[in-house]
Amino acid sequence: MTDLLTSIQAALGLPHTPIPFTSSGALPSAFAVTDLACASIAAAGQAASEWLQQQTGRLPSLEVDRRLASFWFATSIRPVGWSVPPLWDPVAGDYATKDGWIRLHTNAPHHRAAAEKVLGACADRAAVASKVAHWAKTDLEQAVVDAGGCAAEMRSWEHWQTHPQGQAVNAEPLIQFNAGHPQQAKSWKGSVAQPLAGIKVLDLTRVLAGPVASRFLAGLGADVLRIDPPTWNEPGVVPEVTLGKRCARLDLHNPDDRAVFDRLLNDADILLHGYRADALERLGYGVAERQRLAPGLIDVCLNAYGWSGPWQNRRGFDSLVQMSSGIAGAGMQWKKADKPTPLPVQALDHATGYLMAAAAITLLGRGGSARLSLARTAKLLVENGAGTDEALRAEDDKDQGLLVEQTPWGPAHRLHVPLKITGTPLQWAIPASELGSHRAQWW
Repeated sequence: MTDLLTSIQAALGLPHTPIPFTSSGALPSAFAVTDLACASIAAAGQAASEWLQQQTGRLPSLEVDRRLASFWFATSIRPVGWSVPPLWDPVAGDYATKDGWIRLHTNAPHHRAAAEKVLGACADRAAVASKVAHWAKTDLEQAVVDAGGCAAEMRSWEHWQTHPQGQAVNAEPLIQFNAGHPQQAKSWKGSVAQPLAGIKVLDLTRVLAGPVASRFLAGLGADVLRIDPPTWNEPGVVPEVTLGKRCARLDLHNPDDRAVFDRLLNDADILLHGYRADALERLGYGVAERQRLAPGLIDVCLNAYGWSGPWQNRRGFDSLVQMSSGIAGAGMQWKKADKPTPLPVQALDHATGYLMAAAAITLLGRGGSARLSLARTAKLLVENGAGTDEALRAEDDKDQGLLVEQTPWGPAHRLHVPLKITGTPLQWAIPASELGSHRAQWW
């Protein structure tokens, strides 16, 4: 645990300060997932604590609860009288090919259409399985990717180390910082209770890692505005990750909407985005244009497979990176299973999200950019070593806060927050909401 936290602190340029972790136990896994959860959450808290010291001269103390950190890496919302929609499309998942395993990611309609373009119409998992069985895994992965879809064959860690993309990721830092235009000096509008009050965060991220980052920033008082395309939806995760944010829609192919976006970007302090490496460039919002529209902008971005190498522009998600990088294969061996065994939670997403939040906070007042990737976080986890079998105490009602969150789907509770910053409780003023339920304007 100490080595993991120290590595993250070094990557962020934070002091190597010990941070206490309370409670005991861990998520059962081939790798130290609970340690990763605690270390990444602690680093985000330490970044906030250091920011507060800069503003007030006092450094708040921190602690992280191992049980709650583990639970939050799965889900924090506890619906009352309703259920969150399923996380996965009915045909998403792992399939046996004629020479191994492959994972198809079909949650987005256009990703499912891409898979069916290669395999033919698939009514259910059985139909997919019968077609996949005739393919070689490498050929099918490439065919789905070429069709604009998302797939990953199961590789071993050793195979990933010799793969051109694995080698590219190995050469990258955990967090790649670059200097930008310095931010104009602004008076601090925050407080000890809400240290990021007055900070405007424009959130272009989707699914998990980026939304976890912006949720954390919102919990410290930031004004977070999430922007989605007109038809995008992710019903299985929206109640979890839109806490504390306002959510609007813009079509960046539409001139009027682009004008609105330009104004939003000009006023933003922090931009979070998780588009593929070349996607914003193709929309006309490359690095130079973003800095022209918003000099001094803090620009924090992530992608799946890293920022160099042949796959830097490849679509990817946590579950796919686990397959590519050897995590699912190692889990299969650890559990003595007959199929890929991923981590018990989407830990690459969650951890990278907290690291994004930490990077954004460390850049406050000086500007610049930070790049992160799920694949590089995977390397951090794998190289930290094996997990433990020490079980977590089961969740109970005392783990939930008393506050009732009134969401569009029904009332809900949230688990208590795993991070304690003295005098700075993480708290969210806005309940989770549907995508596109707010206007595209700052508060």
